[in-house]
Amino acid sequence: MAAGRGDFFRSLRTGLERRPAQPAPCRRPAARGRGSPGPDERPAGGRGRRRPPTSEASLTCGSRDPSCLEARRECHSVKPPPKENFVERLPPEILIKILSHLDASSLFSIGHVSKLFHRLASDDAMWRRIFMSEFGRHMWRPKSAAGAAAEAGDLSPGHWKMIYLRTVTGHDVNMWRRELRDISPYTGLPSQTEWVLRNLNVSWELTLRDSWGQESRLQHSRAFFFESSVIISWSRGSFASCHHISSIQLHGVRREAPRSPRVRPDWRSLILKVDMKTRPWHFLGRDRLIKLLHPSPGVIIGVWRGQSIVAFIMVCLHLHKLVEKSLLGSPACPYYEPEDRPPPSCDSDPAFGLHGFTLHFVLHNTGTEIMSGHFRQLSCGTVQSQRELVEVKVINKDNLSQHRSLSGNVKLPWKSEALEGAVENCCVMTLTLLDELLKPFWCVSSPVCVKMAKRPLDLDYGGEHFLMEHREPGGKVRMTLVWLKEQKQFFLVSLTVYISVSRVNRHLRRGDGCTMRL
Repeated sequence: MAAGRGDFFRSLRTGLERRPAQPAPCRRPAARGRGSPGPDERPAGGRGRRRPPTSEASLTCGSRDPSCLEARRECHSVKPPPKENFVERLPPEILIKILSHLDASSLFSIGHVSKLFHRLASDDAMWRRIFMSEFGRHMWRPKSAAGAAAEAGDLSPGHWKMIYLRTVTGHDVNMWRRELRDISPYTGLPSQTEWVLRNLNVSWELTLRDSWGQESRLQHSRAFFFESSVIISWSRGSFASCHHISSIQLHGVRREAPRSPRVRPDWRSLILKVDMKTRPWHFLGRDRLIKLLHPSPGVIIGVWRGQSIVAFIMVCLHLHKLVEKSLLGSPACPYYEPEDRPPPSCDSDPAFGLHGFTLHFVLHNTGTEIMSGHFRQLSCGTVQSQRELVEVKVINKDNLSQHRSLSGNVKLPWKSEALEGAVENCCVMTLTLLDELLKPFWCVSSPVCVKMAKRPLDLDYGGEHFLMEHREPGGKVRMTLVWLKEQKQFFLVSLTVYISVSRVNRHLRRGDGCTMRL
């Protein structure tokens, strides 16, 4: 009994004094065999206590010896061998044969993978076959220099790819431009503008930049179309404080995924840019919840009362050239197209371009038309107090037959993400001024508000007198209204349009010898 107890304590002491062998630097110790005892185990037959297994951290080299650190650095600096690209090892002939089975859209996309695929995807033989199969030989009419180069076979790499892209781009533009040839005689604008915008899946994107340089993009919530304008609203998402917004940009975006490279997906075309730090803010009106601010023509910002947080943003756009502005501009520069102006005829008619105007005038909000009028055979006259403007009298206050009543109340409905309301005495004015050839001369769509006149006007009405005005560098619009308590409605008794002389001369392409001078 005593001998057995002595053997037990001797074996326990031997096991406690035994130390495991130190592993090599940066290497794990060799795995022990199935039958060999580990360094922590007692040989078979002993009855000592088993030590806990060695942790993973103890298997790594923890010494700070320079040689050990160097060996550890060499172990970690070893990089795996690079993976070999077997596709690029194929001969160019085989790769071109594979790429020849792709369509134009896939071939255009794969050219952005690498330099090799860009060179192979620009092969003239493939693009010439695609061009001929889609457009036919009758569409290819090379000029003399290009024809000589084609016959000699001396064409630059990617020549047929460039011809195909130019052809399909012009083909796509001509498709929707054909739909815009039907001009409405009432407004002088294409009658299918709304249909073309919706068919092309055009949306409008608002980019807000704050004082710290951060940008946020918002997709429009609703669009309200009228015969000559559209009101676009943004009410979903989080808005910053109006004092922190440094600039507002409006882009037209075509969201349709193209079947060919003729359309660039999600291409952003700049329509409007407003610098909030340099432009003055104008107050439009308020209700119990919000107040309306007007920083630029066509832009309305709704701000919660008692706060500076933006509730919604609305932009009023005229339909004149709106399709081109939404598609053909660049992300940084808006679309500009020289207008088809009549030739100067100063010798035959000194007053050429100063008579025969047609005005289509609408007062409306996001839901209804408040007043609409179409006025023909208008003429210009000089303004004695402001000699840089010419005057077009549309509704004369002395002619009672020209006075128009405004249907309903003058108010501008609004809607945020959770609330809605309407601001009284505010609406949107859309003006389309046509020259004597019925070409758009001045197109405006902007919010206006009703203000009390400072002094009573000399009119035959006994009600209160109000004014509505719109000003911009190229001209201004002035309206006089009378509120009749018995009828509980406004009467438009005077409407005058003022146009800058520089705008008239620029539109008529007048030279130095026939420039209008007042």
